Amino acid sequence: MKKIEAIFIDRDGTIGGDDTVHYPGEFDLFPYTSTEINRLKRDGIRIFSFTNQPGISRGLAKEKDFEEELLAFGFDDVYMCPHDYNEGCSCRKPNTGMLIEAQKDYELCLENGAKIGDRWSDMVAASRVGSINILVRTGAGESSLSEHYDKLQDVKIDYIANNLLDAID
Repeated sequence: MKKIEAIFIDRDGTIGGDDTVHYPGEFDLFPYTSTEINRLKRDGIRIFSFTNQPGISRGLAKEKDFEEELLAFGFDDVYMCPHDYNEGCSCRKPNTGMLIEAQKDYELCLENGAKIGDRWSDMVAASRVGSINILVRTGAGESSLSEHYDKLQDVKIDYIANNLLDAID
């Protein structure tokens, strides 16, 4: 089994909240999230936030507020797409821009990384760079499996977890 260098974890529906966006100050972590992030860090694994936040481009929130919140949760760094889905950027999942940026910033081998998320777009982005793919059933996880099955046909999901705790175990 290969040694995991870094884990990229989605925000909404994966570390807390549900299948909708809750802006900073309104977002609640799942009770086990902080403990699990700290456990991974003690094991020497870098933990990165990997999140689409289109509300930023719509003026509903500030990128700085998301960054401060996520760093306070224990993430080593934050990779965030602030663009709306129709802006055509390279960073918005399922594109790989955020992963490639982290690879350059930290000299990572993305094949030695894992991605944990609740949406089909998380799985597609991780698949495109050869990372381990773990889908959680929390948040939009169940609907990703049932309603978006067509988008996952050519994607290898390595594990379907009940939640973040199960994914990390």
